[in-house]
Amino acid sequence: MIDTHSHIDGSEFADDLDATIERARQAGIEKIFVPAICKADISHLLSVCSSYPNYLYPMIGLHPENIMDEDYHNVLQYMEQQLQQSLADQTATQFIAIGEVGLDLYWDDTHLEEQLEVFETQIQWANKYHLPLMIHCRNAHSHLIQIMEKYRSENLTGVFHCFTGTEQEAHEMLSFPGFCLGIGGVLTFKKSKLPFVLQNAVPLSRIVLETDSPYMAPVPHRGKRNESAYIIEIAKELSTLYDKSLNEIDRITTENAIRIFRKV
Repeated sequence: MIDTHSHIDGSEFADDLDATIERARQAGIEKIFVPAICKADISHLLSVCSSYPNYLYPMIGLHPENIMDEDYHNVLQYMEQQLQQSLADQTATQFIAIGEVGLDLYWDDTHLEEQLEVFETQIQWANKYHLPLMIHCRNAHSHLIQIMEKYRSENLTGVFHCFTGTEQEAHEMLSFPGFCLGIGGVLTFKKSKLPFVLQNAVPLSRIVLETDSPYMAPVPHRGKRNESAYIIEIAKELSTLYDKSLNEIDRITTENAIRIFRKV
């Protein structure tokens, strides 16, 4: 299995990173993909990933909640330079995707225009450097689809991270053929509507597994720090929903992830 989205470089894992990685290995997690969210992340993110070669894989991107922390134009320029250096140096730890990027209007829409500008710039990176996108979207679905439509002909690929939307939203996202939905711990929550949506609108061929750790731990770990080893709980739920063995869930979701993240 592959955890396509884990913030394992965060301070939450500073005291037991080796043990966390070992638990993930023991649980059958073959690879973990690690998104960036801000400029300050990049150096530490690369250091952590280089300490676990061929197991942790970094992404690079500016998260919508972090765009006003600094002059985002300078941050974007810095990130693109880092991306170019990574791709040019075959001996370095290379970024495998543009992420975590997107739109977030959960708190307010004060900086919507800035978010749209930053997101569109990073979509252009994905197109320019032939990398997939790891897209965050919260309370901004219509804006997301509108901006994605501008690039429909570019054959973009990626993941709509932490999908918890409606059947209609799933259909609209999956109308972009190069994309899958990232499914995490919410699937296991007692009152979640996600199982119904997946059964009615999402083929298994369009799903990748993710934890978003340390956040959103699945049942029976809900309320605790999430980690990649817990992805088995999500796989078990998918096994029941799609009437497939755990081995089949592993195989199909892994193939989906590898198809998208071609540099892995």
